Amino acid sequence: MDRSSQMAAAGILAVGLAVYAFVPALTPAAAMSASSPSPMSAGKVPHAMSEVQLTFAPVVKRVAPAVVNVYSRSVVQAPAMNPFFNDPFFQQFFGSPQMRQRVQQSLGSGVVVRADGLILTNNHVIQGGQDVVVALADKREFKAKVALADPRTDLAVLKIDTHGERLPTIEFGDSDRLQVGDLVLAIGDPFGVGQTVTMGIVSALARTEVSASNYQFFIQTDAAINPGNSGGALVTTDGKLAGINTAIYSRTGESIGIGFAIPANLARRVVEGATSGGIKLPWIGADGQAVTGDIAESLHLSRPQGVLLKDIFPDGPAARAGLKTGDIVLSLDGVAVSDMQSLNYRVATRKPGDVVRAQISSHGRTRDVAVKLALPPGNATRDTATIGGRNPLTGARVENLSPAVAVDLQLDLMAKGVVVRAVSANTPSAGYGFQPGDIVRTVNGQTITSVGQLKHLLDSAGGHWDMVIDRGGQRISLRVDG
Repeated sequence: MDRSSQMAAAGILAVGLAVYAFVPALTPAAAMSASSPSPMSAGKVPHAMSEVQLTFAPVVKRVAPAVVNVYSRSVVQAPAMNPFFNDPFFQQFFGSPQMRQRVQQSLGSGVVVRADGLILTNNHVIQGGQDVVVALADKREFKAKVALADPRTDLAVLKIDTHGERLPTIEFGDSDRLQVGDLVLAIGDPFGVGQTVTMGIVSALARTEVSASNYQFFIQTDAAINPGNSGGALVTTDGKLAGINTAIYSRTGESIGIGFAIPANLARRVVEGATSGGIKLPWIGADGQAVTGDIAESLHLSRPQGVLLKDIFPDGPAARAGLKTGDIVLSLDGVAVSDMQSLNYRVATRKPGDVVRAQISSHGRTRDVAVKLALPPGNATRDTATIGGRNPLTGARVENLSPAVAVDLQLDLMAKGVVVRAVSANTPSAGYGFQPGDIVRTVNGQTITSVGQLKHLLDSAGGHWDMVIDRGGQRISLRVDG
């Protein structure tokens, strides 16, 4: 045999050994196939295709029927498309553009989590929809009712009437057991082309910079996720639900290998809420921030880690457990927390009344503290009012802030004052641009602390209103004379 032939043979042998070396890492998937051979003894080179062929087909065959399409239809008002209507000169003679009704459709995916027709999807897939339709993998379509919609977690639960038929389901896995590098499958309907399966790995865990939710905590994967995949399943190689595919990071709107899924452990809590009268997420009664390098240096810490508590709610779970401002929460039940979102997520996966073990660092010492979780308190008497009279807030429904109200509106749980809950169309409050979640901070220089005080200051302003509004942490000034 000449030298080139020897090198070719050595290359083939090396490829064979490399393929065989890859086999043990995927043994769980291969073991599911009835045709998979018994494990080969160590050191042998595979001699047949059946000894190296690996497939996720058995997993997909089992779980894919439980992934559905979700269509949400709504009727919206849109201006007529004639471009002349946008011309100011034309409007002088014919008026403003005429509005017409247009059907708007949202496409997403969902996961059957209970055999009698309970389906989990993203809240943004069905939000605002007046008609929600679920299409099963076998192409049958059912009208769906929204059993629960939770903007806080961006999850929703739908219910379809199967007339007694038992549907295939996907079993919840324990998302806390995921590790970076684990293989996962993403199943959904990207771009409406039909059910599609993609494979990737868990790229990262505990991503908290993806959305503005208090409970943002995502699994990152490089399995291809595209528009239409929202609400679909992220599945482990043993066929368990690891998460609900939710978002992608992309400048083009198409997958570039950075996708995000809501962990199954939080999704399970939302499903439980749909079957027990509403989701009740506990809280720890504190607010904090990530310990940065600068903070760690100022506190003489060896490295930046944990959540520095900067505000403790009176008589809340943290206060009752003896936690103080300046304490650093390092972990909950042995799982490290790095910012307030990850801490809130850990709390949200538990139930009100559960006791969690928090590892606390304070003044250079570390201790364990038992914290009994509770629901965020509401107002003893819900002080709400719809503003009337003649002022910029006329037509807005306002309420005294409490932790419970802050949870509903995705605001700072420690925020105080008066918040706008709703704005009626065609009223002064809508005309001036007020939005739900706006916090009224001051009127004519006076700090607002209650609904009653706000109404009094609006009514006695004498036709001049100088207001400061907090919207998403930004201060907005509004001055109105009239």
